[in-house]
Amino acid sequence: MSLIDKINDLKKVNSLSKHEQLVHGIIDAINEGLLVTGDQLPSINNMVKELGFARKTIVKAYEELKERGLVESKKLKGYFIISQETKVTLKIALLMFSLHRFQEEFYETFRKELGDRYQIDVFFHHHNIAIFETIISNIKGKYGMYVVAPIPNPLIVPSLKTIEPNRLLIIDRYLYLGKDYSYISQEFEETTYKKLVELLPVIRNYKKYVLFFKTDMDYPIGILNAFNKFLKDYKIEGCVEEKYELGSVKKGFLYSFISDTYLWEALRDCKNSEYVVGKDVGILSHNEHVVKEIVFGGITTLSTDFRDMAKRAAIHVKQEEKTQFMMIPNLIKRNSL
Repeated sequence: MSLIDKINDLKKVNSLSKHEQLVHGIIDAINEGLLVTGDQLPSINNMVKELGFARKTIVKAYEELKERGLVESKKLKGYFIISQETKVTLKIALLMFSLHRFQEEFYETFRKELGDRYQIDVFFHHHNIAIFETIISNIKGKYGMYVVAPIPNPLIVPSLKTIEPNRLLIIDRYLYLGKDYSYISQEFEETTYKKLVELLPVIRNYKKYVLFFKTDMDYPIGILNAFNKFLKDYKIEGCVEEKYELGSVKKGFLYSFISDTYLWEALRDCKNSEYVVGKDVGILSHNEHVVKEIVFGGITTLSTDFRDMAKRAAIHVKQEEKTQFMMIPNLIKRNSL
């Protein structure tokens, strides 16, 4: 039995629309081995001629199969089968910076919230524009939804705009693409500044406030801007250092870390120097972690709730409605300040 025969048989099922007859017919053909990966579907013109359906009905069916990750369109060539995973409701490309702990937390929650009928393929760009654009070029048109943590650089905007607004969700860092695009992003500068002001009475107890910030890493520039503005506005003695040098911890100083690697090194130095964290030395860390609840009586953190971000992202994928939401980081006060 041919693909056209299968679809003609489904015309007898009154409960199915013409669009559904096409989709089900093609899926049945895949399941039965009539169509395999690499096969080309009949052209839209041929389908119109063979079935008598409207052109827009054929296009709608083919586009749904693209969203499910079963079909891709090749310019001037037509539509081709690229997957035989027909039980998948939607195929999602998740593009992230790298497998940081908090991004792993996002992925695990996102996957759990969506369930088994959604296939999630994960890619990492490592804050590299060339890698980012190569990945977008390679995966474009092969997924029903693209969930992307972008590099906050306008150079990547043209690549992202090759994806239709209704199929793209920006997460984590914010990058403006236009009013039609969805995002669930973090706001760093204004909120970080406000949280530092909230901590002002405690910060004044220390001789100097040091932020460890590397400009060549994927650190949010908003944190640096907020820190410098805070020092200036409240006349706080402080500075920015690119990296923490082992053994350099000083009594009476307050240290702020974005990198957990530097954080653990500083805490070890505090222990070796017999400094009491929260009294002799102050510690403020970005990005929450369960370990930070426990060590040294608890480490104060300024962190976005990535589980909440993932849940909101899953809702967006399921509901297919425009989402524009800024996450506000939480200040979790513990004994390190």
